[in-house]
Amino acid sequence: MHNKDHVGTAAPGRPSRRQARSSESGSAAALSAWIAADPKSLHLLEQTRKIAAGTSTVLISGESGVGKDLLASLLHYLGPHAQEPLVKIDCASLPHELVESELFGYEKGAFTGATQTKRGRLELAGAGTIVLDEVAALPLAVQAKLLRAIEEKSFHRLGGTRTVEVAARIVALTNADLAEAVARGAFREDLYYRLNVLPLSVPPLRERPADIRPLARRLLSQLVEGHRGPARSLAADALAALERYAFPGNVRELRNILERALVASTAPQLTLDALPAQVRQAAHGRDRHKMTLEELERAYIAEILDYTRGKKSKAAAILGISRKNLLEKRKRYGLD
Repeated sequence: MHNKDHVGTAAPGRPSRRQARSSESGSAAALSAWIAADPKSLHLLEQTRKIAAGTSTVLISGESGVGKDLLASLLHYLGPHAQEPLVKIDCASLPHELVESELFGYEKGAFTGATQTKRGRLELAGAGTIVLDEVAALPLAVQAKLLRAIEEKSFHRLGGTRTVEVAARIVALTNADLAEAVARGAFREDLYYRLNVLPLSVPPLRERPADIRPLARRLLSQLVEGHRGPARSLAADALAALERYAFPGNVRELRNILERALVASTAPQLTLDALPAQVRQAAHGRDRHKMTLEELERAYIAEILDYTRGKKSKAAAILGISRKNLLEKRKRYGLD
């Protein structure tokens, strides 16, 4: 019999049984969630497996909603430190004045309101993985501190003098063109090269059409399970329409489409009629390969704004972009 007091503990430097089970579960979940039926997705999965074996910094780029966050999780759970923490920070959602303290932490008394010491995300990641989502949104001052932390493998908490070691693997995500951001002075060139050691580019969903059917079926199954409803399936005409549609919002948009279809229809099989207007139009209208990304994005944003009845914050959340970014796109596409 095992002594309960020792279950879940481990020798120094070795993962506990609980940690090992957790990393195995996380790896299985990440692999299961990543649909790879299209040749481009299969190639990306092969690249990810190779890169996961090391600990070098990775830059994952791709349009909003393509699955960059899921790929970052896959990198972690397929890597040598899968039993260590996986910590994420959304650089775009935090006010500029809070980004540094969230990333690096602060000491008690560092500023008004700092009543106790707080460990930052980089420290909490330990020897695991820190994922910097929308890294292009980092203020230049924080970019400089992050660069030093990467180069020196250490940093100081805000208001502190004690050296904190950096052991985590850094995985940065971006849907922006960082090279272009460097050219206009919005992103540090030296940090760009430090992050872009091992690049991974996630193709948009429209460029991996063989993924659409299995991905739609998987997402629908997950949504039905989440709603605790009866089994539902997609009819042939619905699947064909989804394959013709270009998905400017990528996988995130596909999930939103299916969730809305579940609400629109109570039938056991979802047909073309249950899908939103932009998908039905794609089924009968122009081929997705003959439409520009701008045309598709404008139609998608207009559809979501109509769906949310003009509520910008809700629309931005569905689109997976900031409210400010949505306002800029509305102005650009004449949707004001």
